Amino acid sequence: VTTAAKPAEAIPIDLPAHLVWNEDRTQRIFAPLAGRVASIHTDLGRPVRKGDTLLSLHSPEFGSAQADAAKAMADFRFSEKNLLRQKELLEAGIVARKDFEQAEAETLRAKAEADRALGRVSVYGSHTMVNQRLALTSDLAGIVVEKNVNPGQEVRPEQFGPGALALFVISDPSSLWVQIDAQEADLNALKPGANFELIVAALDGKKFKGRVVASADMIDPNTRTIKVRGLIENPDRVLKAEMLGTARVNRNLGQGLVVPASAVLLRGTQ
Repeated sequence: VTTAAKPAEAIPIDLPAHLVWNEDRTQRIFAPLAGRVASIHTDLGRPVRKGDTLLSLHSPEFGSAQADAAKAMADFRFSEKNLLRQKELLEAGIVARKDFEQAEAETLRAKAEADRALGRVSVYGSHTMVNQRLALTSDLAGIVVEKNVNPGQEVRPEQFGPGALALFVISDPSSLWVQIDAQEADLNALKPGANFELIVAALDGKKFKGRVVASADMIDPNTRTIKVRGLIENPDRVLKAEMLGTARVNRNLGQGLVVPASAVLLRGTQ
């Protein structure tokens, strides 16, 4: 039997892949201070806007921070008035300059303490009114894709270590990441910017276009694969996070010739 040899060309390679949330468009909400859940303002699958309140906590720790801020502001206002009096007395020649300079230093210290205390509560969008109410808000617009909190639940920061579930996960499902397990020989075909095709068996083999955005710099010692991250648009939200699929890429075989595998014979060890 005779078969014509032909120039080498790219061949399709199928690699295992799965979908995950686009971490550039995802926020995980944890409790920064201990407290008890007072009210929940959203639910799974609901859209949220940037700045929307997701959860309110009754937090004595936050109340202490609010009280510290209120006291620091009161001390600062008092020191400002005292400095003004010392300045008037200095101009009238009643007090020494040393007393004025001491009042000035106390005002600066009080201002620094007030800025510190206010900065702590302002991180959580609060003020100096002591109500012990801590609101957890979303920093981006998206969909509530995960909810792990119940009314009246006690939450503490130490509960949220590595691998712990977030109270809420907010993400934009219109864009997803694809995690591809690639072999060393496939890296040239999976450089950042390269295109690939995602085939999802759960959707009757439907195909989606994707683009490689990043590649790991190490090989997993257990699987001998390299993690490659792709980006895929999902405007209709047909694709779901944690779906399994197959990433198809074209591997370039170089400048040689292609011959049938059956034409290669073994002679001894050659």
